[in-house]
Amino acid sequence: MKAEGTTRLAPGRPSAHPARETPDPAWEASDPYTAALRSGHGPLFLRRADGWLLPLEVERWCARADAVDLEVLDRSEGAVLDVGCGPGRLVAELAARGRTVLGIDVSEAAVTRTVRLGGPSLRRSVFEPLPGEGRWDTVLLMDGNIGIGGDPRALLARVAALLAPGGLLIAETAPADVDERAHVQLVDVTDARARTAGSPFPWARIGTRALLRRAGAAGWRTAGQWTSGERRFVALRSSRPASSTAEPPNSAAVISSQRVRKPSADSPATPA
Repeated sequence: MKAEGTTRLAPGRPSAHPARETPDPAWEASDPYTAALRSGHGPLFLRRADGWLLPLEVERWCARADAVDLEVLDRSEGAVLDVGCGPGRLVAELAARGRTVLGIDVSEAAVTRTVRLGGPSLRRSVFEPLPGEGRWDTVLLMDGNIGIGGDPRALLARVAALLAPGGLLIAETAPADVDERAHVQLVDVTDARARTAGSPFPWARIGTRALLRRAGAAGWRTAGQWTSGERRFVALRSSRPASSTAEPPNSAAVISSQRVRKPSADSPATPA
């Protein structure tokens, strides 16, 4: 997500059990978010309690992968897990290249759109059990998704468990030098009226310097950092020890997840 404002947040308290989080109802049942993905455009924002708005780039997310996205995908390695895949532009592009890839998102609308584009996708939180745990070669946290769960430290630990030893994390960071946590709500602003969906949920914004500092403290190795257009990225290497029994994610099993069953109200979609 691209932030236009510069107001600093007061750090919030992270979830006591981030690894046990399930898909947030604010995202699952969000009419504005679903409507935005179905129409392919906003306006759509994340709103803090103090009224500050973070614009969400729905049009870019719903378009084909652009030149900046393609540069990121060219840097990816092996089997790729796209965390918070949204409407699936990156998953679809990698699938079209014949790569082993899986997108996960807590939004049914996002998963449906990804599958329609030809990209394997599951309705799942990153903190739930996932296919290929410990065997993914690359994990993507694009479009501000380093903020998922509101605790970058917990998210980095979870991604480390998903990656194969020496695996690659590519994260898009905030354009400003920030390290912020807050509770936010989705807001659809049309005709000077704001329509809010769901209850507040935790989110974070973190710039490149802060992410590198946190990652270094957690044992990650910096593999690169760059700016493309107005977007900023960090590549990190997992330092998790190798396991003699680990195997790469099964390509056929990942591809089969394109056939996603409609989930019930309280359970994520599973592969057919």
